[in-house]
Amino acid sequence: MDKKIDFLGIPIDALTMQETINKIENTILSNRQIHHSVVNAGKIVLMQNDEKLNKSVLEADLINADGQAVVWAARLLGKSIPERVAGIDLMEKLIAVSAKKKYKCFFLGAEESVVAKVVEKYSSLYSDDIIAGYLNGYYSKEEENKIVNKIVRSKANILFVAITSPKKEIFLNKYKEELKSINLIMGVGGSFDVVSGKIKRAPVYMQKIGLEWLCRFLQEPKRMWKRYLVGNIQFMYLVIKNKVQGNY
Repeated sequence: MDKKIDFLGIPIDALTMQETINKIENTILSNRQIHHSVVNAGKIVLMQNDEKLNKSVLEADLINADGQAVVWAARLLGKSIPERVAGIDLMEKLIAVSAKKKYKCFFLGAEESVVAKVVEKYSSLYSDDIIAGYLNGYYSKEEENKIVNKIVRSKANILFVAITSPKKEIFLNKYKEELKSINLIMGVGGSFDVVSGKIKRAPVYMQKIGLEWLCRFLQEPKRMWKRYLVGNIQFMYLVIKNKVQGNY
């Protein structure tokens, strides 16, 4: 039975990391497709005014709470999410599962040098056998069909898309029918930058207390100040407004 909660109009799956992996594996074993998405404070704020992003997230089959702030805010509104399921952690665990179960993964996104390092790292850590293919994330709309066809021809079981929001969400929702032979399609944001070493991830203690965003902000303040500082305030306003209005 699916365990979902309504959080600010978003049907979030109230699953642990292991429950999420189990659900994905069951889909792969039955040769069906599952479209996975995540939400964090920043994305939820963007969804309020971006209809295409909102539609793309809401039409996903599986939606995890990526941000710790979402887990805490849900509790404030009387909802229960067992734990944060970060996209990068889910990706790394699924790659380990792929090595054991002989699934093939396709990597789309980031700069050419970054995605090449990601593929090199996982090939070295596990085996070339898990790599179905890879492409960088710098392409035009006119090239999208060509990219989709290449992914399909790769016979991948899993597609990881490391492109910023809302582009990755819209891409996956737009082409999921064409990609129906791919068992799992999911966006992983800036995960390739972290895996390649281009960006450092916050220490575990900062992740647990909800300050992973601060570590990212300190590394790229000019690029990230609006997303995190302004976005976090807007997110808190949304949550408090719904609490005060008695929507939950």
